[in-house]
Amino acid sequence: MKYVDPVRNWPLTPARTAVVVVDVQAAEVEPALLEAYPEYARALSNRMLPALTRLVDGARAQGCEIVYTVIEALTADGRDRSLDHKLSDILVPKGSPLAAVLPEARKAADDIVLPKTSSGVFNSTILAYVLRNMGITNVIVAGLLTDQCVDMAVRDGADLGFYMVCAADACVAKTDARHEQALKAFGGYCRVQTVEAILADIAAAADTV
Repeated sequence: MKYVDPVRNWPLTPARTAVVVVDVQAAEVEPALLEAYPEYARALSNRMLPALTRLVDGARAQGCEIVYTVIEALTADGRDRSLDHKLSDILVPKGSPLAAVLPEARKAADDIVLPKTSSGVFNSTILAYVLRNMGITNVIVAGLLTDQCVDMAVRDGADLGFYMVCAADACVAKTDARHEQALKAFGGYCRVQTVEAILADIAAAADTV
């Protein structure tokens, strides 16, 4: 599948670009989850995490900001969670090891990590405020799940006036079909590209500054 959309050919100037890494955390690689969804487990290990490492390392080297979001309540009992998370029985308590960002996501000491208790990072965190404070207009989204929290980030970010890019190979869903369907569904809200193409565009924009 070819993801390039020539209509959305906006320069990814590093100083105005952030990579937002969505929910790449210990809770999403628990053995029971990986066993229940073998396509997810394979794609995570063979495609998504290696691509994410390349994206973060490459974007950081060019001067882009890296921001992480994780599912984590602000309280131990999760009373602050969204209604959806309560009904879905999703709880990662405050300070839980399950909120830890996976090593492949390359979190550095001074990176921003925003805990959330909803699907949409723009809805339940101050992400938009933080990005605007840093002068960010371009947002590259990677992480999981493609058809859930990544989808919400792309659509909400576009509505809030950010130029959205989805790193297709650095995202994953519970099945390969759901991943591909999601990319097609939200493609009208963002530029959908491979990590290789994104890094090439960042480098090209950096050369013109």
